[in-house]
Amino acid sequence: MEIKVLIADDEDNVRNGMARFISEHGKGIYKVYTADSGITALEILFKIHPDIMIIDIQMPYKDGLQVIKEAKASGLFPKTIILSGYDRFNYAQQALRLGVADYLLKPCRPADLLALLRELIPIDESVQGAGEKKDSKSRAIDLAIEYINEHYMEGLSLAVVAEHVNLSAAYFSSLFTQTMDCNFVDYLNRVRVDHACIYLLDPSLKAYEVANIVGFKDEKYFSRIFKKVTGFTPSQFKNEARKKE
Repeated sequence: MEIKVLIADDEDNVRNGMARFISEHGKGIYKVYTADSGITALEILFKIHPDIMIIDIQMPYKDGLQVIKEAKASGLFPKTIILSGYDRFNYAQQALRLGVADYLLKPCRPADLLALLRELIPIDESVQGAGEKKDSKSRAIDLAIEYINEHYMEGLSLAVVAEHVNLSAAYFSSLFTQTMDCNFVDYLNRVRVDHACIYLLDPSLKAYEVANIVGFKDEKYFSRIFKKVTGFTPSQFKNEARKKE
């Protein structure tokens, strides 16, 4: 079963970060499409008929509420989640009147968003798209990824995750690298950076506070890893995000 998800947000890092997270951790069930404006969102909506739409309110050309209204008028209104940085009662009120499934405020943990997708359209994740059962190795990696996504902000180590999936540290390390095309530490750092990108959009949070929230205890190490993954330092990332507001 393939579920089509449309993510509409004009902030590149938010849109692409969510798309990557859902694609990587959705167990091959979600086909993700993205739009950087309201007009593009409508074009994709009319073309592919997504099952779920995640949409920001403030976007160029047409805002999220306009997109929802036009989608409803056309009879193509998927289950919709509004993800917005605006905590305004009138926005939430309009959204509820339009029949959206949920209204989430940024920053939102990608893992929480993925859990909400699963609530909107329940699926049997023990079955592959072709109906084949996963082997024990694949299942162990899936369990490890789930555990990492839920506990990434803690002091995780390869040994802790290996124990969680009942494998030796050495075997788990080899299996993880073969399956994910990267080692455990690189993967954990990427997950933490993905979450950090969302938290950095909150102007009230300092870079060192974000580092601590997502599991980095050393701010300099966080900055180095963040730049390695995104190409920006945390400060540069915050400045670029502000320019797009």
